[in-house]
Amino acid sequence: MDNYYKKYCQVHNWALAKLEITSTSGEELTHDQGFQALCDLSSKLVENGCRKYFMGNGASAAFANHMALDWSKNGGIASHSFANSALLTAMGNDLGFDEVFSAPLGYYSKKGDLLVTISSSGNSTNIIKSIEMARKKGMNVVTFSGLKPDNQSRKMGDINFYIPAKTYGIVECAHQVLLHVWLDKHMGVVEWDRTDCQNMSQDSFVL
Repeated sequence: MDNYYKKYCQVHNWALAKLEITSTSGEELTHDQGFQALCDLSSKLVENGCRKYFMGNGASAAFANHMALDWSKNGGIASHSFANSALLTAMGNDLGFDEVFSAPLGYYSKKGDLLVTISSSGNSTNIIKSIEMARKKGMNVVTFSGLKPDNQSRKMGDINFYIPAKTYGIVECAHQVLLHVWLDKHMGVVEWDRTDCQNMSQDSFVL
């Protein structure tokens, strides 16, 4: 196909531009309102000494690990992901794969913590069960989903970010962008208004 790369970038940018953000009640938020709400939740976690938990399967598990690291190291909020082989295989073997996230979330989380789910389909049973567990524990919930507009998780978060694309690659790429927008906004990082490059080394850290 001619111009495949150009078309891919165009549809990726279209998907980001068409991002839909809603509250639990279905109220629509603007993009700026949605990301500000995320940053407000993050600030509240800092004030109350609470934590973030990121959940996802497959590529989304990699994103969960990535963001748990970045929020802990750079964002100043202790964050966790349960996407490690020992935990997943133990929970899956003993309790069933549907419980691999909800069970440890029940062990470690506390009231006031924040659950962040990343699911392209928004319908993975272990993701839905983790949201249900979070509600039992008195946690706030943020969901990132895509594909079908009526997916389950999109209706279950306090704030829900939905990418209206039809393929996993575009949804996954868009989710990673959204997650970095959240973190960078919280940290005050601005790519478009700087001349120097960011440096994450401890001895020369530059936002």
